[in-house]
Amino acid sequence: MQAVKSPLSLLDPGESSPFWRSPLWLCWLGLGCALLYAGLRLAAPDVGELAGTLMALGGLFAVLRWGRGIRSSGALWFLLAVIVVQLLSWVGGYLHHPQWMTDTPQLDRLAKWFLFIGLAWWLGGSTRATLLAWVLALVGLMAVVWLIDGNLTHWQLGLNGRRVDFGIRNAQHTALFFGAALIGLLCFSRRCLALGRMAWVRRLGWGWAAGSCLVGIGITQTRAVWLAMMVVLIMMAAVIALHAYVVGHRGRWGKPALVGVVLLFIAVVASGWWFQDAVEKRLEAERSVITQAMEGDWKEIPYSSIGNRLLSWRASFDWIAERPLVGWGEEGRGLVIDHTDWLPPQTQNNYGHLHNTLLELLVSYGVLGLLVMAALVAWVGLGTWKAWRAGVMPSDMALFGLAYFVFYGIVNQFESYSFFWTGTYLQALVLGGLVTHIWRWQVESGQRVFPVLFRRGS
Repeated sequence: MQAVKSPLSLLDPGESSPFWRSPLWLCWLGLGCALLYAGLRLAAPDVGELAGTLMALGGLFAVLRWGRGIRSSGALWFLLAVIVVQLLSWVGGYLHHPQWMTDTPQLDRLAKWFLFIGLAWWLGGSTRATLLAWVLALVGLMAVVWLIDGNLTHWQLGLNGRRVDFGIRNAQHTALFFGAALIGLLCFSRRCLALGRMAWVRRLGWGWAAGSCLVGIGITQTRAVWLAMMVVLIMMAAVIALHAYVVGHRGRWGKPALVGVVLLFIAVVASGWWFQDAVEKRLEAERSVITQAMEGDWKEIPYSSIGNRLLSWRASFDWIAERPLVGWGEEGRGLVIDHTDWLPPQTQNNYGHLHNTLLELLVSYGVLGLLVMAALVAWVGLGTWKAWRAGVMPSDMALFGLAYFVFYGIVNQFESYSFFWTGTYLQALVLGGLVTHIWRWQVESGQRVFPVLFRRGS
């Protein structure tokens, strides 16, 4: 295979060939499906989902067939582990409560969290290909919220105080995309705002997208995203300041950082003033509910958004305690809602899940499932750190990875994003970009993320 004909070589001339190889026609097909998945999963769901399936299956096959030094890495072992955990949970549930189990184990429920393996393979360790996939995802989001008929009305209603969702499942899931996109735009702002070719186009595009996301976060009125963004912005500012101090780039970072902070402060203050009434109503409505729960007054908790969440969370603790190791199987969240006698009808009729990814994971797959996912997060986090320290992963990408994990970890405590297609899509995009750089670092250095656990080729 001639390196110059590789699609990655065309995208990134500075890198003469991919860092791992598969047949040329398969490279074109795989990367094409990956970019279609990134750009069209929101704007054209049927096409994007088909492309994602081909990307994932083709990528997994390619890793196993040609991924020497990669196929024995942590990501593949964790995929195998979640399959085993789901089988154990299904077998245990079939022996304990067969009337509540499906006829066959639904292994794709957690396996879908590993779509990033296929994306990481087709990105080939290329920073430019990764950024292209993320830009296409942003363009897809902007197309959905601006170009689909009727969405201008959504913007008008939102600016008038109504909660809107732009047709993306519900407002919470739309807010998730707006929040993740805004974090990415802030982390990569230096690239977008720098001088050079098509600078004004990049700057206008960045300003339009950042403004849309900031306003979108306001009009989707999702308190978990507001909380997560506040924490992430403070953390990002602290990390950037610390990095500038340690590295000693005060002159290089000072002016851009100051301008960025001032502009962001003005935008946040303006948005806060505009959406003051909506924010106050959303926060005040649940303050008394939280106080009642903290005081142990569960009988009088109203059946509001937070009230129903607290009731279902409390119910889940009893189910987790009964089967803590392997959980209740893939239908666990439904069992908590439908078969907890003391839950009020309002909660049972209006809620089908627990609005908390951590609790749903524990209810369905127990501590074993939680340990596997915690190990995956640790592997990606440590791998990102090592790839960045080695100069393989750019600093802004590493910052985005850190900010994303904090943001996504917070919002998943209030909604089960990871168990919906919206969460698996976002996970695939972000983790795929990070893991492709981790694999590249492994291939170049011959080192492993977890050297003790994975001794061969990881």
